[in-house]
Amino acid sequence: MTKLLVVATGNPGKLREMQAYLSNSGWELKLKPEELEIEETGEKFAENACLKASQVAKVTGNWAIADDSGLEVDVLNGIPGVYSARYGQTDAERIARLLRELGDEVQRQAQFVCAVAIARPDGAIALQSEGICRGEILYSPSGDGGFGYDPIFYVPEMQKTFAEMTPEMKRSISHRGKAFASLLQKLPDLQA
Repeated sequence: MTKLLVVATGNPGKLREMQAYLSNSGWELKLKPEELEIEETGEKFAENACLKASQVAKVTGNWAIADDSGLEVDVLNGIPGVYSARYGQTDAERIARLLRELGDEVQRQAQFVCAVAIARPDGAIALQSEGICRGEILYSPSGDGGFGYDPIFYVPEMQKTFAEMTPEMKRSISHRGKAFASLLQKLPDLQA
């Protein structure tokens, strides 16, 4: 029997991505109600994921899942962090701003972080996981796949940016892929 899991996003692309990770889990995913807006007030990715999952679960009366993710640049003390999506109006603006702030800095280590949370219908958090992918920021974009900061996030062991990887390759090593791999190990223990 499939169980319903409401995704705390209005983004159909994110729904498809989560569905790919959870395809054999026995859970059917659907988008949150369009009118339901949740303000991300947490200072950490895990706080925002829990906040979104909990509020969507309470409002819909269903199990809910949420993730929050972003880029942390070591030399910038973790910036843009939880503000990654709000660092500019468009992906191009966000990339340009980050490259401008890094300038000629040679220490360009960074990491993508993804936190995922699942909440019970009463809003209580039932499961959490986190995934991290280390890399470095290039001086200019490379590749045309992916989205967000993917063209400037280079993973040395793959010798590619996220934007140069196939979706399957990116899924296998990315922060989101690692967070969902961890979540999938714990999912069978949930009693729905």
